[in-house]
Amino acid sequence: MDEYGNTGEGRAARRDEAVRAAVEQGLLGPDSPIVGLLDVTGIRESAAELRAAFAEVTAPGTPVLHAFAVKATPLVPVLRLLREEGIGAEVASPGELALARAAGVAPAETVLDSPAKTPVELREALALGIAVNADNPQELDRIDGLMRSAVSRSPLGIRVNPQVGGGSIGATSTATATSKFGVALRDEGAREWVVRAYLDRPWLSRLHAHTGSQGIPFPLMAQGVAETYALAEEINRRIGRPQIDTIDIGGGLPVNFASEVTAPTYAEYARALREAVPGLFDGRYGLVTEFGRSLLAKHGTIVARVEYAKSAGGRAVAVTHAGVQVATRTVYVPGSWPLRISAYDGKGRPKSGPEVVQDVAGPACFAGDLLAEGRALPLLDQGDYAAALDTGAYYFAHHYAYNSLARPGIYGFVPDRAGGARFATVRDPQTLASIVAESGGAHAGALTTLHTPGSR
Repeated sequence: MDEYGNTGEGRAARRDEAVRAAVEQGLLGPDSPIVGLLDVTGIRESAAELRAAFAEVTAPGTPVLHAFAVKATPLVPVLRLLREEGIGAEVASPGELALARAAGVAPAETVLDSPAKTPVELREALALGIAVNADNPQELDRIDGLMRSAVSRSPLGIRVNPQVGGGSIGATSTATATSKFGVALRDEGAREWVVRAYLDRPWLSRLHAHTGSQGIPFPLMAQGVAETYALAEEINRRIGRPQIDTIDIGGGLPVNFASEVTAPTYAEYARALREAVPGLFDGRYGLVTEFGRSLLAKHGTIVARVEYAKSAGGRAVAVTHAGVQVATRTVYVPGSWPLRISAYDGKGRPKSGPEVVQDVAGPACFAGDLLAEGRALPLLDQGDYAAALDTGAYYFAHHYAYNSLARPGIYGFVPDRAGGARFATVRDPQTLASIVAESGGAHAGALTTLHTPGSR
């Protein structure tokens, strides 16, 4: 049990009830063989834990904005739920900004980060008053031009890369020596350029860095925050006044995918930061965080029907409807992104019995489409269900249209008083007509009208 009561046992019990109820209510079955489930109770609890963790370590009255990284779960109802729980939005594209606005997230609670912002994106953000972190000198030049043409209420800052190193997953490490993000502080002349940028622009009031990601240890995350804080102190000292009033420390708290336990917790991280960077929490700086995976991962489950149970080379193979289209990272890089799998019977009840080493395969037409390989589970039979756990972030909301497989329906749930679950639709299952439309169905004859000159 973690210190705020969001227990792994509680999550597991709610999940079991929801899987059974989904089968009983027809959300899961032969004609709807895959769904994504979101635990609304768990999401609310995680949001409360985040707010409480930083309230515990910051001076009274310190402005703190927790902005959910929309890329982690880009679903409008999720953003609306988080907004209700006091969480804003960190967006990194026009699409993500549109989702945040559709969810009712206010501009003052929105932060725009992206390494490739266009002039149109920047102009819109500045017109709305959305906070913007410039990624590089060329982007800052664009902002200069926009600020000359129209005054903006947007809080503006620069993203820096403290270059403290990477973690165990290179592809998601953001503070390496050659990371594409931010101004690389240890490159020759870069630190002085950043300082001069603030000296020349009184309207720059924020400083941003994002060191965390899955596979990054606490000490490295804290070091990245500490170096960003030290730079803010240096800039304000050089200017002679507290021009930088807010530090955006990013997010990237790792998630424990090995068990039900929430580890590390937000409270542990906040205390570690206070110990490493006490000045950050004394009230002189406002804070922005950008957590994503850690808020949602533990509260999502992919449940897929076993269409066929077979064997190959002496190993059992359960062929399900969940694979690369909903668990792309796990299928392509299983060593870095393994998932726990739970077995349920045809009525949605947890399956018991002797564990058998087996593969849990997906529906896509390539051999590596496996949710789990050589996993010991109660033997999955035809008509049973396999559940991929901890998939609330970066999984079923990020559809990969291999084999033109349809996007699954997504449903949020809360327990009901009868020991089951009540559901609300988050995203409808994709129809075949939609697949055809997205694949150019309205332009079926377009290429047949084009002819090389002289060919006819």
